[in-house]
Amino acid sequence: MEIGIAVQKRIAALCAQRGMTLNKLATTCGITQSTLNNIVSGRNHSTTVSTLQKICDGLDITIRDFFADALFDSIDQEIR
Repeated sequence: MEIGIAVQKRIAALCAQRGMTLNKLATTCGITQSTLNNIVSGRNHSTTVSTLQKICDGLDITIRDFFADALFDSIDQEIR
């Protein structure tokens, strides 16, 4: 699995676990709804660490917690 897809799935899963919409998460973490929608829909293929940190802040988790999921156990190497 590619890292971008794993990030998309992880954000969606964390929102679902918390009963939180993407709009609510965007408001909570201080990024635009369109940015968050682009990440989760796959239109944005290169989420920055600072944006990911804001998302984690909005979810009240650490970056370590975000990546502590089986989704990230089999990430394809992306050397270009």
